[in-house]
Amino acid sequence: MKKRVLVINPWIYDFAAYDYWLKPLGLLYLAAFLRENGLEVTFLDCLDPAFWGDTFSRPKRRPGGHGHFIKETVSPPPFLSLAERPYHRYGVTPEKIRQKLSTFPAFDLILAGTTMTYWYPGLWEIVRISHDLFPATPVAIGGIYVTLCPDHARKSGADYVLAGPGERQVSFLVEDILGLPLLYEPDLHSPDTLPYPAYDLLLEPDELPILTSRGCPFRCPYCASHLLSPSFVRRAPEKVVDEIEWWLQSKGVRNFAIYDDAFLMRAEDFAVPFLREIIRRRLDIWLHCPNGLHIREITSLTARLMYRAQVTTLCLGLETNDRKNQVNWGGKVFNEEFEAAVCYLKEAGYEGRNIGVYILCGLPEQEPEEVAATIEYVKAWGARPILAEYSPIPGTDLWSKAKEVSPFPLQEEPLFQNNTLLPCWRDGERDGRVSYRYLKSLSKKNVEIISKI
Repeated sequence: MKKRVLVINPWIYDFAAYDYWLKPLGLLYLAAFLRENGLEVTFLDCLDPAFWGDTFSRPKRRPGGHGHFIKETVSPPPFLSLAERPYHRYGVTPEKIRQKLSTFPAFDLILAGTTMTYWYPGLWEIVRISHDLFPATPVAIGGIYVTLCPDHARKSGADYVLAGPGERQVSFLVEDILGLPLLYEPDLHSPDTLPYPAYDLLLEPDELPILTSRGCPFRCPYCASHLLSPSFVRRAPEKVVDEIEWWLQSKGVRNFAIYDDAFLMRAEDFAVPFLREIIRRRLDIWLHCPNGLHIREITSLTARLMYRAQVTTLCLGLETNDRKNQVNWGGKVFNEEFEAAVCYLKEAGYEGRNIGVYILCGLPEQEPEEVAATIEYVKAWGARPILAEYSPIPGTDLWSKAKEVSPFPLQEEPLFQNNTLLPCWRDGERDGRVSYRYLKSLSKKNVEIISKI
């Protein structure tokens, strides 16, 4: 009889969360690797009402496949009440989780993971529930939170805390925990050899993320990409298109999101042949790029190809129009390159409202006036500004400065890393903290405010 593994995607506790094509890609890749080793995998998604029958109605979805999560207002931890915003649990209730899990026979291993460091309460709750219902079953946790905050994660009560990419943990899970011979071990440096993520375990997949690369050649001081994927490796363009076509034909999925950190980097090596192959095969799909695209790589050619390949959602990573900070934050883009990119995109057929532009706010020592000026600059070029609040991330180049300027104990409590708090931004208000209301007034109108996920 096969050994059985339960993989759980926890719910989210936060002030804001939105389903921008969000799927637990790492967990589903890990599920695929475990199945390659002969294990039986059961998957539960606490965020997806499709797993819970008719109890919850699915929130309305946008035509592009994104939309709201189900949510319930809950009391925040006392020290988070200063945010002056409602706090929610996104996903089903803990009672529903318990009811569902109580219908299963025992498992040999339970796996769970989460992304944002300040989303850990949901993961910890899953650990407690799993131990309550399956006291003899070991529980292992991983993901971005565990990788960035391993010491904090060890307080969760989990039996195993697995920092780093899930692929590196497969042999430990299979051989050391489950006591089985290793039949398959994924190669981090050869992403084209990996099986597709176990999207067949999703009940109603109407949109999916697609991995085209890992890592990023840049090292921006606020970003953890180099900590999560030290090297930059890419799949072959035609292999990615093969996967997209597979999910289109087998599951009818037509919306695909590319969250990679460097999708457009060296466009002639990947993005150009990838987009041309989408066009050549005449795939009736929509592509979404909610991560910040590298503006320097947007030329007349790439803009035309994106438009013809139906890249419907695109967000540019401008971050600021302040020249000094453009240099300090990595020198990825300068204003003249942004202006050229907007022109190329409009010439290709994009309307200004479809050109999202990320503007970072709340970084240590950043002035609110700089953010206001960047908003007006983006609007003057006929694009759509999107405020992305800074979240201090352990191990990044800005981490030391963030701890120095923040009034919160960022190191001891990851909940204070929540970007809604603007934990590193001061202007003399409210004990030195810039309030969320002030941020909204700063943004004026026609600005989308997001909490990045």
